[in-house]
Amino acid sequence: MTWTTTRNPEAFEAAAGGFLHTRPVEHTVLLSVAAALRTGGADTYGDEPPRYGWWRQPDGRVGGAFLWTPPRPVLLSPMPDGAAAALADALARERCRVPGVNAGPAAAASFAAAWQRHHGGTARPAGRHRLYRLGALRPPDPAPPGAARWAGPADRELLVSWFADFAAAIGSPPPRSAAPVDDRIAAGRCLLWEDGGRPVAMASRTGTVSGAARIAPVHTPPGLRGRGYAGAVTAALSQRARDAGTDTLVLFTDLANPTSNSLYQRLGYRPVEDHLVLEFHGTTGTE
Repeated sequence: MTWTTTRNPEAFEAAAGGFLHTRPVEHTVLLSVAAALRTGGADTYGDEPPRYGWWRQPDGRVGGAFLWTPPRPVLLSPMPDGAAAALADALARERCRVPGVNAGPAAAASFAAAWQRHHGGTARPAGRHRLYRLGALRPPDPAPPGAARWAGPADRELLVSWFADFAAAIGSPPPRSAAPVDDRIAAGRCLLWEDGGRPVAMASRTGTVSGAARIAPVHTPPGLRGRGYAGAVTAALSQRARDAGTDTLVLFTDLANPTSNSLYQRLGYRPVEDHLVLEFHGTTGTE
């Protein structure tokens, strides 16, 4: 049972692609981040090149994978706790300055415990998220005033601002460029809810990979919340994605936000699994 790490995305896809694509729901973030890196290049998420890796079981099959885009936490696929701890050991040997981990709760805790054995410090929760998958879609009834429309080039400046606002709200680094917005407008993957002749909310989605896509981000400016716009635009985008042939749709919520968790369940999204983000503090970063 060994880990292989690399900065080569082609090697990662060749070794771990089959493993990732067989479970596109659970691997949604790894797949979408890897796709964004292929399209946008190694500097899509930061100045430091991303690092990839896969874990082979005793029978030689891949049983786990990770993707790390500094300065974000290391992102783990579902894997045995022992594999998560072994990855922390491997990254410590490579003298990586890991800021945290994003994984299922048990694997995240196992990785963090192993990391602390090397570096000390503390591992503090920075987020608890729940992955949902859409079952039978139930649009809001009654719907709020207004209607959905596809975002176009004229909406670019507004969407760049809303993407940045969403990143700030979830504690993520801001987008490095407008490329994600441009890509989603061009591909017809960003929907606006318009009321009274002005956009009041948006929902966007990733590209479809192995039949699955993830709704993100969904954003309503603070002064317009509580009017049903987010639910309406999410339902509209979900229906249009299904109409276009994407049957499997997922999204994440912050477990600290009961409003969004209740909203998406009313729309027909059902829980799949939880994720825990841990940030490391007071560690040396190297042995």
